[in-house]
This record gives sequence, C-alpha cells and structure tokens, in this order.
Amino acid sequence: MNPTDITVHQKSRTFDIAFEDGSAFSLPFEYLRVYSPSAEVRGHGTGQEVLQVGKRDVGITSVAPVGNYAIQPQFTDGHNTGLYTWDYLYKLGAEQAQLWQQYLDRLHAAGFEGDTGRDPGAVLPGTDGHTHHRGCSH
Repeated sequence: MNPTDITVHQKSRTFDIAFEDGSAFSLPFEYLRVYSPSAEVRGHGTGQEVLQVGKRDVGITSVAPVGNYAIQPQFTDGHNTGLYTWDYLYKLGAEQAQLWQQYLDRLHAAGFEGDTGRDPGAVLPGTDGHTHHRGCSH
C-alpha cells in the first residue's frame, strides 16, 4: 500500500503519513528513531535488538525517497541507515500504542524510565516549520 500524503513537522517533531485505504498516522520522530529498521538498532536476530536511549529530542534533517517503496530519514543524532518501507511505516502507525508501551517497558527495565516523557498518542502535529509532500508516490 502506498502513501497518499507525507508531512514532516519540524516544530512538533512528528511525521504524518496517510495511506490509500484512508488510514493516517502521526509518528513522533523519537518513535521512528527508536524503532529504526536498521541492523544497528534491530540487531541480527530476535533478542539482538539494541535499546535506544536519549532520543527524546531527536530531529529529522531530511527524508530521502528510496525507489517507490521506502524513505530514508537523516536524524540529527547522525543515524541514517534505516530504510522505512511503506509497509513498515503502516505497521508503526497501526501498532503505535503497543510498540510505544513495549519501548517504555524496556526503558524501565534497563533503568532509563526518565529517558523519555513523550506519549506519541498525545503529540499533536504543528502547523508551521514543516515540509509537506502531497500525493507522494516515492
């Protein structure tokens, strides 16, 4: 499934994406960063995931299209190896509450419960300082 609209909100640090089926998600940059599909974050197998800490204020400096199936964001902490496919972004949106809670639980278990205070479901997208791509097909 392809996206129909993508907006990057720099001020509120959210990435909005809408899909052909009418679904629309607002994904905080922090959430995207800690769930990067890169090997650096995911490891090389189940149980090999690397807990990402200190990403509360991470930004996105650019978003490059990768073919017709993904994007590759450049984060302000230097991370740029994650290829976010449309299917993966859809999954991150559809399962946001559950995945965010899993992340908070992992932070708590590792003693980093104060590392983030952001609740992705409560973040409202801003209206200024954003990049907008209407009818995005890349």
